[in-house]
Amino acid sequence: MATRPRTSSPVPFPSLGKVFDVLSDDSRLAIVRLLLDGELRTAGQIAELVELPASTCSYHLSKLLSAGITVCQTEGTHRLPVLRRAELEEHFPGLLDLIRHGATV
Repeated sequence: MATRPRTSSPVPFPSLGKVFDVLSDDSRLAIVRLLLDGELRTAGQIAELVELPASTCSYHLSKLLSAGITVCQTEGTHRLPVLRRAELEEHFPGLLDLIRHGATV
């Protein structure tokens, strides 16, 4: 029987100011843009795709998680960052579309 992936409990949803503050960093914006495709990736895979050292990418992923923009899904020994897409769309309609199409926050 396959085990279901676990997802971390999200922190309370951030204010728009907090979201803008966290996304004002180009590296975090690039990570969110990558996560928009819905593919599950490890931090190492994300680091490679956004061309960041693994430690730097982990720092930015931690900021996104702490701000409530992502949650962490666990599958076996892998921790996979997942965008809180539904909540972001509900609280800030259109924000993800702006990010997807290259707008800077």
